[in-house]
Amino acid sequence: MYGANAGDIDVPDRPFDEQLERSLPTSEVLISADYVPLSLAWPVRLAHKLISSNFILTASAQDKQLALSTVQWADSSLCLRECPPLSGMSDSSDAETARPAMPLPLPGSPGSSWAVYREKFKTLFHDADPRVCAAFWFFGLINNVLYVIILSAALDLVGSGFPKGVVLLADVVPSFVTKLTAPYFIHLVPYPIRVLIFVALSVCGMLIIALTPAHNDGGSISTKLAGIVLASLSSGAGELSFLGLTHFYGRFSLASWSSGTGAAGLVGAGAYAVATTSLGLSVRFTLLASACLPAIMLVSFFVILPLGPLSLAAREATQYRAIDDDHDEEYEARHGTREDETNEQDGLLGPEHSRPYAKAAERGKVSRAWASFQENLNRSKGLFFPFMLPLLLVYVAEYTINQGVTPTLLFPLKETPFDQYRAFYPAYNAIYQAGVFISRSSSPFFRIHHLYLPSFLQIANLAVLTLHALFNFIPTVYIIFFIIFWEGLLGGLVYVNTFAEIADRVPAKDREFSLAATTVSDSGGICIAGFLGMAFEVWLCRWQVSQGRKYCTMS
Repeated sequence: MYGANAGDIDVPDRPFDEQLERSLPTSEVLISADYVPLSLAWPVRLAHKLISSNFILTASAQDKQLALSTVQWADSSLCLRECPPLSGMSDSSDAETARPAMPLPLPGSPGSSWAVYREKFKTLFHDADPRVCAAFWFFGLINNVLYVIILSAALDLVGSGFPKGVVLLADVVPSFVTKLTAPYFIHLVPYPIRVLIFVALSVCGMLIIALTPAHNDGGSISTKLAGIVLASLSSGAGELSFLGLTHFYGRFSLASWSSGTGAAGLVGAGAYAVATTSLGLSVRFTLLASACLPAIMLVSFFVILPLGPLSLAAREATQYRAIDDDHDEEYEARHGTREDETNEQDGLLGPEHSRPYAKAAERGKVSRAWASFQENLNRSKGLFFPFMLPLLLVYVAEYTINQGVTPTLLFPLKETPFDQYRAFYPAYNAIYQAGVFISRSSSPFFRIHHLYLPSFLQIANLAVLTLHALFNFIPTVYIIFFIIFWEGLLGGLVYVNTFAEIADRVPAKDREFSLAATTVSDSGGICIAGFLGMAFEVWLCRWQVSQGRKYCTMS
């Protein structure tokens, strides 16, 4: 690979400047196409010095150009947030900063080959732990899939004469309330206990839904809604907990979680449709089978996930609590002298004499708890405009589209691939979920830092589709398919990049709380969109009927 008078130059295990000074002055280096794979493993600084040094004596002009393009590509692959220019490399880097995705070489360029593509992906995923990625992917999938199954089964659960929006609200409002309140106290519950609680709530909720008689009277529906509430509580608490847990496992845990949540839409809706339609299974049996899915969460946490980082964090938290306890003991010791001096009085007064000191210590603990709550509240205020608001806006827009506008985006059947009008909505939902899955899986390859841009684009989608529902100016359903897919891409993109930006920009001591607290935005947006969607659907359908387009009234 290299020709050298003083011997071959291996990848060094000591400082590269020292290795360069000792080896290169007496070396005659040949750089050719074989240089490409090795350059990926060498630090960029050494590669720059090799290219710019006078020791490249036997390389042809073509080989030099190939080496230079390779070094420039390796430079973009190995640097972190922002790469300095080639002429001014910096020795410092921020270990807390996530590496953005860099573009692959263009086909036909000197650096384009399968080997380069493989090395590029190795560079992107070199620090990814397969166990961590698998565990968090299953966390995202199982935590969200029951939510999707419940929404898919809404018609079967409450019948055609009951508003489906009630099922959506029962599936979302408890989750929203949980995300609004739990971040301020859930840190007191260890993660293993939380997982057990989430699994128990999910299983109980699905069993209540499945085992309740299929009558559509008020009592049966109320019981089913109670089961939906339990599953919703589990989902909301699970999302804020697992997102907080990504703080201890690095950027690939967040990417895997987001990808799993995106897959939940496809898996949940697809599995329910296949089970009840293609396989002919009963709704009750399908829901009973889905009640077994939370067991995967148990296996993912207690078997697949390496618990070392979590145990280390727990030990550090215990040490901090021990310091606080020492402070309390020191306070009591300062006042204990007086107690010793009046020992004879203690015998007469008994335990009453020590109560003031115990109360003082207790007041200190309450005071610290209140101070911690106020501190977290201030943190939440700081999260609102950069992170919470764009996530809220994108969810309000996309779920208003999904719940209120898409049921009215109908065309004459002869102009579409469908045989009946009820097939439009499931098709739109599947296309939307595909877009969500792709964009939520994109963070290792593609990042955005300006979260408001896709949020405003989503609002534009809402405006365009609402105007079409009113004035019917889009000529074909296939354009609607593309807009719905684009809607899913934007929604998933804002979700995953909001939490990725928090992981990058929020200090480590505030990060776990910030990740958990920001989850309130998506559930809050869905709640708002649930009410807006019901109003939109009625308004748009009535308008279309008044204009002679009665598709929304046909099944």
